Amino acid sequence: MPVTAAGKDRDRSVTATARRAQIVAATIETIAELGYGQASFGRIAERAGLSSTRLISYHFAGKQELIAQVVDEVVAEIGAFVGARMADQTSAAGALRAYIESNVEYVAGHRTEMKALLGIFLSGALPTSPTSEESGPAVAVSHLEELLRAGQRGGEFRDFDVNVVAMSIQRTIEGVPLLCESRSDLDFTACARELATVFELATRNPA
Repeated sequence: MPVTAAGKDRDRSVTATARRAQIVAATIETIAELGYGQASFGRIAERAGLSSTRLISYHFAGKQELIAQVVDEVVAEIGAFVGARMADQTSAAGALRAYIESNVEYVAGHRTEMKALLGIFLSGALPTSPTSEESGPAVAVSHLEELLRAGQRGGEFRDFDVNVVAMSIQRTIEGVPLLCESRSDLDFTACARELATVFELATRNPA
């Protein structure tokens, strides 16, 4: 059976998708091991087993575009991981605990990705600030605000400044990768439980 033009296009699309995924994975590993500043196209190509850096340039216009793709993919993966663990919660308090504990769980199980993400943010390598409206952390804060407001409307949470508390929760979660870099003996399960308890006590309605 002859291969049609549409079939060839599909094959090229699948191949290109696989190659991009290969490059992104190699970039994450390179940054995690060597740091953002040392993650040149040459080192990324070597780790990915590519014959030339031109294969990276073919798929990404430059390092900035590649790094943006890395961040997008890791943030999307975190969102899917956390969302799945929040899905079966029937209360705002339960959803908040699931949110905090699952974020810490993700960090514990994806040290390489989180180390790379941390390196990118600390290097100021993104074109936008981590607190901009288009970035992952800002979206997370917005979702937290919605959750906290729902808890207040339902009487589960006390009256408080939703933005301040949401920012406090998110910034605490973002600090976990830094904490695990300085604490090789960190008990992630205990850490998740403690952080969830802190914000449970901070938000619950005593009435």
